[in-house]
Amino acid sequence: MSQWFKIAPLVVAAFLLVFTTSSMAEDKVKAPDFTLKSNSGKNVRLSDFRGKVVLLNFWASWCGPCRQEMPILDEIQKKYESLGFTVLGVNVDTKVESALRYLKDTPVNFPVLYDSESKVSELYNVSAMPSTAIIDRDGHVRYIHPGYKSGDEEKYRQKIKALMRE
Repeated sequence: MSQWFKIAPLVVAAFLLVFTTSSMAEDKVKAPDFTLKSNSGKNVRLSDFRGKVVLLNFWASWCGPCRQEMPILDEIQKKYESLGFTVLGVNVDTKVESALRYLKDTPVNFPVLYDSESKVSELYNVSAMPSTAIIDRDGHVRYIHPGYKSGDEEKYRQKIKALMRE
């Protein structure tokens, strides 16, 4: 019984952490604004996309699941962009050249932003590669998804469609 008293606070803390993280998107937390250099050479600011649904995807060239997900995100971009939607890929490689090499072989039609110092990743508490946040038209984070496995894109589509109907 004394063991339970030792671990009970840890169990409660873990529950609160999971509950807080999963409910964060439902609480309509304002998405932290940022400006990063893009693959077009221009600075891109998240708040410039207010009025659109934005899928913010943190990725790295060395990440296998990221490489698997990128072409799928490009398809989603093409399908929904005319409806007020965009993907912003935030690359976290410490050297931009690594991302450029990957994008040369796997081009995408959405802006890729470079967060080589991980400042934006820290703003969004990114703890897994890839990580995805979906932001509503008013600039609130409504969905957070760490990691990627085949089939996750259907969750993205459902969230995107729901937010575009709001």
